[in-house]
Amino acid sequence: MGEISRGGPSRRSLLASGAAAAGLGLMGARPAFAAVDWKKHAGTTLEVNLIKGPRGDLLHRSAAEFTALTGIKVSSEVIPEQQQRQKIVIELTSGRPSFDVVHLSYHVQKRQFDKAGWLADLSGFMKDPNLTEPSLKEADFSSAGLQYAKTPNGEMRSLPLSVDYFILYWNKELFQKKNVAYPETFDDMMRAAETLTDPKAGTYGFVGRGLRNANMALWGAFFLAYGGRFLDDKGNLLIDGPEAVEATKLYQRLLTKTAPPGVVGFNWMESMAAFTQGRAAMWLDGVGWAPPLEDPNASRVVGKVGYAVVPKGPKDHASATYGDGIGVASASTKKEAGYLYCQWAVSKLMGGRLLQAGGGVPFRDSILSDAEVQQGVKMPREWLDSVIGSAKISKLGLPVVVPVAEFRDIVGSAVTATLSGADPAAELKKAAEQYRPILERSEKA
Repeated sequence: MGEISRGGPSRRSLLASGAAAAGLGLMGARPAFAAVDWKKHAGTTLEVNLIKGPRGDLLHRSAAEFTALTGIKVSSEVIPEQQQRQKIVIELTSGRPSFDVVHLSYHVQKRQFDKAGWLADLSGFMKDPNLTEPSLKEADFSSAGLQYAKTPNGEMRSLPLSVDYFILYWNKELFQKKNVAYPETFDDMMRAAETLTDPKAGTYGFVGRGLRNANMALWGAFFLAYGGRFLDDKGNLLIDGPEAVEATKLYQRLLTKTAPPGVVGFNWMESMAAFTQGRAAMWLDGVGWAPPLEDPNASRVVGKVGYAVVPKGPKDHASATYGDGIGVASASTKKEAGYLYCQWAVSKLMGGRLLQAGGGVPFRDSILSDAEVQQGVKMPREWLDSVIGSAKISKLGLPVVVPVAEFRDIVGSAVTATLSGADPAAELKKAAEQYRPILERSEKA
């Protein structure tokens, strides 16, 4: 069993939270939230279910500040991601969840939650000036965030909390040694990777996820660059067309010709290890993995890392996007109080803290572009610029379907097979034939 935290934060964590807030240069909670009747539900107790990690931990340890602002007490349960996903589905299916507010992984649970109607519609709350501070508007969230949060009918069923954009990490020292220019396009990236690969020196041009299932996050970035769409407007699967085949050929070529030995078994951890050890010149993955690269206790490439928006693809310029959100259970009897918590969770104060600590990236453009927030970001300016640039070209990196795990397993197996020499077109055709009936059954259920 993983760690589960309940109740309010400890005195030590509150002191740490207060110290962190003091160093952020952000406005205090009350002035920032002055327009809202925050005390409307004072005396209420909210049960909040959070995913363990930088985002959930920040909300958990800062809960006393929300209580001071609103008079609403918070009992948080913080659970490791895989256990949390299983637990909340079981409880929501029962119709009597133990929580009022829930933290969800959009890229895995979006379609499932929409179909089941498990989350309350927040659209009306967002239009109420007594409940919503003026700067919280739909237009402030990136396009990918709105795709995740809104239903096909336009209802806002959650608030986008934290996003993970795919960016290109590159080793400036290795590029300089070979006199290679930064790649502006995917074709440039392929050529640069080949030039930078030197097995005798133990260095390689590119590293990324080769492991089945995990590889779908990287493959999705290539698929989008080739103009791919996972589903057409009628929900039909589009993963074996020319865009998918060409994307897979590039994936195959990069990982078989320019990546370290054993890449077929690499997830993000192994990819990060190769990059931080200076063994790989480029790494394409989520923006949230950056802090360890700048940690002298964990990285040999401190001060040598470049951060950039993903290069332009043959047909599109897109950053594969994943993320999480926070919403109120439809079954909750404390929906307004729950909404106030969600609003606080995505506020400038909390989003700024998350960004400045390197623990995540808020979906809200106003936070990313705020000079006061930017001043406190500890990561290099290039990293922040890559985040801001990626928000403008963000596209969902996985299909919005219920059987996401099956998609990642089946298509991921096909893509991994190409690293052993299998034909991309044949493998994708088999994967599509295997997955289509699974998808159709899920939509009829």
